[in-house]
Amino acid sequence: MLEYEKRNIEDYIMSRKRKTYSADFKAKLVLEVLEGAKTLNEIASSYEVLPKNLLNWKKQFIENISLAFDKSAVVKEYKEEIAILQENNDSLAKKVGTLTIEKDFLEGKLVSSVSSKERKAMVDTEHKLSLNKQCALLQISKSSLYYEEVIPFSSEEDRALLNAIDEIYTESPSYGSRRITEQLKQDGYLVGRKHVRTAMKLMGIVALYPKPRTTVANKMHQKYPYLLSEFKNEKNQVIIEQANKVWSTDITYIKLEKGFAYLAAIIDWNTKKILSWKLSNTMDVSLTTGVLKEALALYPKPDILNTDQGSQYTANEHIQILVDHNISISMDAKGRSIDNIVIERFWRTLKYEDVYLQHYNTIKEADIGIGKFITYYNSRRLHSAIDYNTPNEVYYRAINNLGSDQVLQKVA
Repeated sequence: MLEYEKRNIEDYIMSRKRKTYSADFKAKLVLEVLEGAKTLNEIASSYEVLPKNLLNWKKQFIENISLAFDKSAVVKEYKEEIAILQENNDSLAKKVGTLTIEKDFLEGKLVSSVSSKERKAMVDTEHKLSLNKQCALLQISKSSLYYEEVIPFSSEEDRALLNAIDEIYTESPSYGSRRITEQLKQDGYLVGRKHVRTAMKLMGIVALYPKPRTTVANKMHQKYPYLLSEFKNEKNQVIIEQANKVWSTDITYIKLEKGFAYLAAIIDWNTKKILSWKLSNTMDVSLTTGVLKEALALYPKPDILNTDQGSQYTANEHIQILVDHNISISMDAKGRSIDNIVIERFWRTLKYEDVYLQHYNTIKEADIGIGKFITYYNSRRLHSAIDYNTPNEVYYRAINNLGSDQVLQKVA
């Protein structure tokens, strides 16, 4: 009996051991994430890893990708010093003392300039240096390495809930978490308002109705004022009378049969033309900067770019692109998606006329299908807001000062 219990305890201890992954394995998965052919959940499920690990590995890969082209001068210097120490034993004590001082200096700089989360990502479980020593050098708690954050909405039931919220919000964009929760209950979902609020935050949606400007600025990211108020008419509607005067951009949730994805797009406020777009399995700054760089490469720059206050748009990488191109930055007040109404209307059109009808299975299918719809939207769909012209007709006529016949010939 005792032997049996002992074996059970040993089996339990073995099952609790932390999994380790090789650098090649991590690189392989990161490349699949960047490829964007599968959702994050699909990749994680295929290799039996947590989606949170994939996000951390992708972030670590992007932050350190420049190291492949820039050999550290510090590493070279220390290697040369070690070679000298081996040849000059008499100076060993002096050199060790110097290195100790330098190590203490670097540790101090590391702690003061790098967050604990980033330092935790530096730990290498396969390095010959013990975990205890690495944690001591990085000044982090070893127990924090074994904490695994719970990734919400990763199950099939949770994805169904996200899809239901998306459909309710698209139909009634003025609904906040309270009314969405009540609607879900009427539709047969057993869910609380707190869970719905968390889901809406993950999806990046808020109720489309005016709220007081009570936003508290994030200490890490600068916020910018809303610049489009000067273009409002007597009905409090924003009227932009020139192409490339104001661009608007946003991210929306796209439901898939096997998960979900995020779509970012940039629209010209005056002509309603979609200038660039990108579908991704993650919602991070690389999504927004990629769309912005593409639009600036294809079209004349705008005077103003309007966004919400999401972290992807307040990030230094995104802001710097706008500063470098001398583009004025406009941001909605927190909770005022109505300030960015032109892109919100496009999301509604896209979902009702394409996404909800097509039921895309994978990111690849969605990427192809949404691309076809946006081509149709720009070149063939008539818009009442622009006198039943197409966005391409109005846009190219404006920027090239062409006649109607010339524009039709150009976009054909």
